Amino acid sequence: MLATLGHLRPALVSTALSKKLVGAKIGDARLVREGEDDQEAFTLIDSFDNQIGAADMALIATENDLVLIAPDTAVARQDFAAPDFVDHMPEGPVTAKLGKIVDPLRRLLVRAEGTVSCQMLTMVDDLDKTVARCRVHSFAPESGTAACMIEFMPLRGYDEEMEQVTAYVASLSEPLGTVGDIARALRGPGADYTSKPVIAMTPDQTSFQAATDIIRAQIAVARANEPGVIEDIDSEFLHDYRVALRRTRSVISLFKGVFTEDQTQQFKDRFGSLMARTGQLRDLDVHLLDRQAYLELVPPALQPGIDKLFDSLAADRGAAHAKLARFFNGQAYLREMDKLEKLFAAPKRIARGPEAERPALAFAQALIWKRYVKVCKIAGSIDDATPDQQVHHLRIHCKKLRYLIEFFAPLFGKEDTKVMLKSLKKLQDNLGAFNDYSVQQEALAGMLDGLSDGNSKDAIEIATSIGALVTVLHQKQIEERARVVASFAAFNSDKTRARFSKSFKPGKTAA
Repeated sequence: MLATLGHLRPALVSTALSKKLVGAKIGDARLVREGEDDQEAFTLIDSFDNQIGAADMALIATENDLVLIAPDTAVARQDFAAPDFVDHMPEGPVTAKLGKIVDPLRRLLVRAEGTVSCQMLTMVDDLDKTVARCRVHSFAPESGTAACMIEFMPLRGYDEEMEQVTAYVASLSEPLGTVGDIARALRGPGADYTSKPVIAMTPDQTSFQAATDIIRAQIAVARANEPGVIEDIDSEFLHDYRVALRRTRSVISLFKGVFTEDQTQQFKDRFGSLMARTGQLRDLDVHLLDRQAYLELVPPALQPGIDKLFDSLAADRGAAHAKLARFFNGQAYLREMDKLEKLFAAPKRIARGPEAERPALAFAQALIWKRYVKVCKIAGSIDDATPDQQVHHLRIHCKKLRYLIEFFAPLFGKEDTKVMLKSLKKLQDNLGAFNDYSVQQEALAGMLDGLSDGNSKDAIEIATSIGALVTVLHQKQIEERARVVASFAAFNSDKTRARFSKSFKPGKTAA
């Protein structure tokens, strides 16, 4: 069965075509069935955002094995283990490879299950001599689409015959797929997820349609993450939920004039209210994710105080999650999300502003170019003496610029957009780190003020550790400021400026 897979070149064909392989004639040879079919249960494992499938791999679990299938490589396998965070699973060849693919913040999940049957086919020549073999693995998921994977098994000295088999399979009427296509078929169309959906857009469509299409897609992203937040599967569900709402609010704020002022304010209030409910849990998640990093920043003698602080935060997090889960399950929240979904699915009742009918391309160029000029102006003035608030101001404008480019990416050249976002991301990463160090210091100061009994032994120990940690974070913030200046110099290169001007300066044509 799957655990016997060795080096393979998998090919994806339909179930109907796989059946036609039995008895197929290839030159003077033919394919015949060898032995009885084997069958067993399987599960397809991946993260919620399908990181394994995106890497063109498939992780299959059977009763006894975990099997990681990749194209043109030796298959990795190890003893079965239940899906979890990769670093919580037993060490082995599979988890070693997964550690390089799957985000450590993402928990692996069962994405499909069903049965897989294995059929061995032998290629025999006109003398009934075996010259090649292949094995057909037929997956039948409980939901999703059945898929077949052909494992080619060459025999020493018969390379030409093996090439004939692979060429024959490649000549079948339906196009071959990849390992990632196998995983996608098994998951089914409803199981594909991306936190950044690409919205179809044309230069002449209205800015109103572009805005409502983007918001509708972001609401769908938020809703897709609700079950994961409620079940507390991993912290990335809440992160993606909040980013979707943040992107929605960015459209409402940045697409000035698309909606009336009253309508814009109503949307800001409604989405802002939803966002506010998630803040406490996300703040605690961020702190807890930094636990190990914080421990490594202070001397061993001060680490017990950090541990006690985070034990307290973990208890607070449990209460915050329970509160948010109740809110998500409540009728008020469900009604509000249902209303918003319906409103943006059929936006006739949304009040349009003076820019609502402006062509999307002209509107996009005006917004992006204005924001780009502002980013360059602010960043160009930053030096060692610049107040922290101005650096934070730059971070916000960079985030808005990135959102705008991503929203309108379908209107511009894919390669140029990719390069511009990459150069912007480096600057954003430094600005984000600078901001994180600042926010962490403020949060720790607040925790220090909030110690319930400042005279207790634990409180004194925690306070001492916090003091040392704030000192280290402040130093790192100073170091990050210098990197911000260097990153902007790289971002503000002649090539990047030329690309921005070519694509986004008002009056340019679409790619």
